[in-house]
Amino acid sequence: MHHPGPPRFCAVGESVELAPRRPDPDATAEWTLRDRPAGSAATVGDGPVCHLEPDAPGTYRAELRTDGATHVQTVRAFPAVREPARFSVDAADFEGEPPTDADRAVVIGQFNDFTMGTHWAERDGDEWAIETDLPPGTHRATFSFDGSFADTATDEVTVEGPGRPRVELAGEVVGDDLVVTADARAAPSGGDPTVEFHLDDRDALEEGAVTVDGDELRVPVDALPESAQIHAVAVAERHGVADTLVVERGGAMSDPERSVTVSRPADPPAWAADATIYEIFVRSFAGETVDTTFEAIERRVPYIESLGVDAVWLTPVLSSPTRHGYHITDFFDTADDLGSREAFASLVERLHAAGIRVVFDLVINHTSRDHPAFQLHRAGVPEYADYYERVPAERDISDVDWAGEDAPGYYFNWTGIPNLNYDSLAVRRWMLDVVDEWRDVVDGFRCDVAWGVPHGFWKEVRDRVKAADSDFLLLDETVPRDAAFAENEFGVHYDTDLFDALRDVGRGDEPASTVFDALDASIERGYPDRTGHMRYVDNHDEDRYIATCGAGALRAAVGATFTLPGVPMIYAGQERGVAAQRGTMRWHDGDAALTDFHRRLVALRDDHPALRAPGLTPVSHAVERGEADRVVAYERADETESLVVVLNFGAEPATVAVEWPVGETDLLSGERVVDDGCLRVEDVVVVPVRDGD
Repeated sequence: MHHPGPPRFCAVGESVELAPRRPDPDATAEWTLRDRPAGSAATVGDGPVCHLEPDAPGTYRAELRTDGATHVQTVRAFPAVREPARFSVDAADFEGEPPTDADRAVVIGQFNDFTMGTHWAERDGDEWAIETDLPPGTHRATFSFDGSFADTATDEVTVEGPGRPRVELAGEVVGDDLVVTADARAAPSGGDPTVEFHLDDRDALEEGAVTVDGDELRVPVDALPESAQIHAVAVAERHGVADTLVVERGGAMSDPERSVTVSRPADPPAWAADATIYEIFVRSFAGETVDTTFEAIERRVPYIESLGVDAVWLTPVLSSPTRHGYHITDFFDTADDLGSREAFASLVERLHAAGIRVVFDLVINHTSRDHPAFQLHRAGVPEYADYYERVPAERDISDVDWAGEDAPGYYFNWTGIPNLNYDSLAVRRWMLDVVDEWRDVVDGFRCDVAWGVPHGFWKEVRDRVKAADSDFLLLDETVPRDAAFAENEFGVHYDTDLFDALRDVGRGDEPASTVFDALDASIERGYPDRTGHMRYVDNHDEDRYIATCGAGALRAAVGATFTLPGVPMIYAGQERGVAAQRGTMRWHDGDAALTDFHRRLVALRDDHPALRAPGLTPVSHAVERGEADRVVAYERADETESLVVVLNFGAEPATVAVEWPVGETDLLSGERVVDDGCLRVEDVVVVPVRDGD
């Protein structure tokens, strides 16, 4: 078995899972805590996978002994920043009529990983309330009486406090030294950060060879091993997401005399920054009367190609008893109704021939309850005893008879998809085999329920797939989003902040300028600048935007996803006017004008690098006619051009005066949109900024 990986960074009270990489279920592995800060009583448990919960700030060093090798894992714990918070709801908040005799309600949220039965709100008069300690930010909790989600209420609380600082590393050879500089940036509401550098326990780089002066680290080139990893964390009131540089000697030469190469493993692949993703809910794609198969999708590739998209994300294609495919019964074979492995390979080849990459939906948090492994587990077969999470039966509030003193672990009310147990080396080996099975077939993984799989395992997956293909994409589903998954794990992330903001704006609950707050949230949460954010208005788990907010607001919202920084995603059917969440693709009666609108947005973004550049500048404007709160304007620019984008979420066209001199022709529609010095905006207008004037 192999070293457990890079240094880990956490706050006091957070649990850090430690496990050997390249796990061998038949080998022995034993952990001991070699060093811990003064005043700490923390321990590591028995077993090959352990959990360290730091109880004091400082550095912990855990030692892993395996057959024939000893490894050290460093865990740096920072002070926790948490405040008491109170969630509460009353009877009027529930969708239906709550039971009059309900003395308590089960509560789930991100704070408990959406796990039923761990937190209960006690009745206090006419309300149900629960208190818990939370970090700064906005948090939501859902209350339910029976765990069925048939009748729920939601509360939201905001904990005041600083965001997370950020850091970005750069390295170059200066004279005889490699010089690594850390650009540390304060959170919008935080103080100036300091920088901590950390070496990697896997490397032969000696601490004595390294000198650190503030935000600069130096090491003589001659002291560098063949490969080394240097990590840094920005620290203010809170600690940030660590950044990493990989330093190699003897590769492609950034310095001809010294043969030193510096790379950034945490960055998303370069192609993803310019990509448009197209999500296909596979079993609804072929139409109303035709069964969807790989062959049927392949025959429709010319349509996908006509949209101009760069990558297709296919919802699960593996064996499953469900239409959506997330209840997997065989991780190594495709679903019979969709077609054979050979048919899937043919579809991938056809998409590749069209210049379109393929993103595979990787589902490794759970299996179907019908998977043979779970059936053997529940039936007491010894080899499968530790394959799934087990919780005390009294914590289970489902109506399922699990026939025993325990129940499987699961999230939400998902009793049909029990959680795998990542404390098992056999499970880790199994899921790594799944990764190996598909990584060479496709170009990326969209990772389902990424927040349910341990961070250490995702770090191993990243190293594994990147070693085979540095351009491989890892896209996480973390809802709500969590910047911790940007630390040497995922390159592109769901942007739930913008998704929620666009819904609020579309419904008229918030002004259009709320989109700026959503973008600022990425910085407040501590996402590194180079991180990729997937911008979307629809996906298969949400009600369609067109059904919730209307067709007019949809165009403005989609315009936002294509003209704001990030990676735009189209959910198949969005461009055809499909109103049902997982509804059948409207081939013969789809909205042709809406489809053309999406094609023009894709082409516009491809043709104008400014729309793919980072950053934006809000543009002052006056709404002469229309709803002022429904209009927002901003500049997008790079070294070659400057564009002004105006979005109108209102039901009626708006007349908008912007403060900057702009061209008269809308680059999206090709039509003249200036009258009496004002822009006429139905939904989306993109105009160039004129020099002079």
